[in-house]
Amino acid sequence: MCGIFGVIDPLGIEPHLLEKMSEVLRHRGPDDEGFLYASNFEVEPIGGPDTPKAVLDSSLSYTPVHNVAIRITNPRLALGHRRLSIIDLSPAGHQPMDFNNRYWIIFNGEIYNYVELYVELRELGYNFRSCSDTEVILAAYDYWGYECLERFKGMWSFAIFDTHMRTLFLSRDRFGIKPLYYLYSDGRFSFASEIKALVPLLSNGPKANVPRLLDFLIWNITDHDDQTMFEDIFQLKAGHCLTINLGQVLDGTESAFSLNIVPKCWYKLTPKSGIDLNNTDELFETAFRSAISLHLRADVPVGSCLSGGIDSSSIVCVMSNLIKLQSYGTVQKTFTACSELAEFDESNYAKLVAKHAGVEPIFVTPSANELIANLDELIWHQDEPFGSTSIFAQWNVFQSARREGVIVMLDGQGADEALCGYRGYFGAYLAGLLRQFKFKSWFKEALAIHREVGFSWVKIFGYTAAYLQPSFLRFIGAFERRSYADRRWVVPSLHAAFDADPQFKFGARAADIQQMSIAQLTATHLPMLLRWEDRNAMAASVEARVPFLDHHFVELAIGLPPQVKIGMGVSKAILRKVMRGTVPDMILDRKDKIGFATSEEKWLMQDEGDRMQKQFSDSLITLSGILNPTVLLTYFSEIRAGKRPYDNLIWRIIVVGRWINRFSIQLC
Repeated sequence: MCGIFGVIDPLGIEPHLLEKMSEVLRHRGPDDEGFLYASNFEVEPIGGPDTPKAVLDSSLSYTPVHNVAIRITNPRLALGHRRLSIIDLSPAGHQPMDFNNRYWIIFNGEIYNYVELYVELRELGYNFRSCSDTEVILAAYDYWGYECLERFKGMWSFAIFDTHMRTLFLSRDRFGIKPLYYLYSDGRFSFASEIKALVPLLSNGPKANVPRLLDFLIWNITDHDDQTMFEDIFQLKAGHCLTINLGQVLDGTESAFSLNIVPKCWYKLTPKSGIDLNNTDELFETAFRSAISLHLRADVPVGSCLSGGIDSSSIVCVMSNLIKLQSYGTVQKTFTACSELAEFDESNYAKLVAKHAGVEPIFVTPSANELIANLDELIWHQDEPFGSTSIFAQWNVFQSARREGVIVMLDGQGADEALCGYRGYFGAYLAGLLRQFKFKSWFKEALAIHREVGFSWVKIFGYTAAYLQPSFLRFIGAFERRSYADRRWVVPSLHAAFDADPQFKFGARAADIQQMSIAQLTATHLPMLLRWEDRNAMAASVEARVPFLDHHFVELAIGLPPQVKIGMGVSKAILRKVMRGTVPDMILDRKDKIGFATSEEKWLMQDEGDRMQKQFSDSLITLSGILNPTVLLTYFSEIRAGKRPYDNLIWRIIVVGRWINRFSIQLC
């Protein structure tokens, strides 16, 4: 897990630009630092202030020159890397790394099946100098070209510079677990693991991408396409790659760099077909346990997030069994965020799982006061606004892990999207039954949902209608007083934003739970959850791993029939079934869903109500060209007085205002 960054400029790269980018990304890799400068046919690896002496004393072909002032004159390509050492902690794991005197790589992430690929490539005649997955990527790329991506199991973003073909190849993993952003302006192309490293390169300063800002404010969605909330800064989408032909850029004969950026989709999520329906339990359990086993590969301590819900509890219990079988000799640690309010606190469930699995549990209790004190830092690390204060609970979990010396953490992201864990899936399932004219089945399922989940009949009919005919969503929104059903709080000139719910575009309002899962995994849910997790983990210099996103597991999960995953008021049914005997029954029988939640309404409206009202008013001034302050101040007052249900829009407005100020963003 690391940070990568680079610049291509035919006019030459200004001194110390890469060093400044490296310092911004230091939290992603405090263990090592390296650069590569290239011009014409000259290539020079350079060290930095954080390059360890052991690396500088090594005699590898990619051993850097220590003095950052010693570099190629007027370089036109520069690559940089920050290392968080996870696999092969020796100097041989240093980056940028070269291979066969031809390729140079900077890599962020993990290839979990690198051991198997190492053996295969050795049999094909390749020799290795390290025990790292980084070198395996280079050998695989040399042998299979970009098709090597299909052989990797893992999470990654990387750049490979081919000195013979004079190309730069950028790639991102199937689900976008690891980030990669780019900026192309004024004839210069630059990229980085985080947006903040690119912001200083914007010639006219950072500007807000207003349409994406409205997507967030109205629909509470981010990261659903290649645009960011920063104008001109894009992300390479999940499952995409990009090849840049450097041509004559490196030798300086091109005075302008004309680049046609056309990323190529190398992976499209496709449900597994031909599943043996008589053997689904065994297939599912084998895929799940295999995924966790691969995700345990590391040369540093591995722990786990533990909310007390089904997903994280399944990971912790399976991890515990595997660790005991493999005799690692270490005590597994788990990390849980608690709440001062009983309805949001899952610590008793987490304690039950910890005792059952024989692990050492560690608990943290975030507070509203701490959130306010850390908000600017949290916003800076996240790069873009985030949808709720639950992100702060996760922040505390990763900070706690680092303090305890745990460098790798497994987490349960992806399970809800792949296994129909959200409440909306009940609506899609019910609507699907009506589409098939299965009226008796609909009533039977509706009765079970009413009994097991606690949905009122009004809500059951409303959910069914919304997924049968999406236009009904507005009526439901109006009934529940949702912010997207009332246009008055946005200035009239921007009301068109209410007509374009991104959820519809990607199919997340479908009455087909498979289509809904694919939409949530690829656009409407998972991408923003992964961004929040990556930034929170890396802010603490911790690697977060997500075994539920092993692509073989996901393809199997979304290929399973609906009734295997959801039915009779039970979500994630197959996971509950196969974990019976491994996870405590009390956890598997839970029907509620909390996760790393906080008592947001109490924090914003009671504990820190006066301060938050001031923050809210300040944000309205900042966003005066977009929002209607009169309507929104009335909202806030009615919520505080108990005359209106709490709306997360309050938090979104506060955090957008703070984000604009933190990054000095122009709104127009």
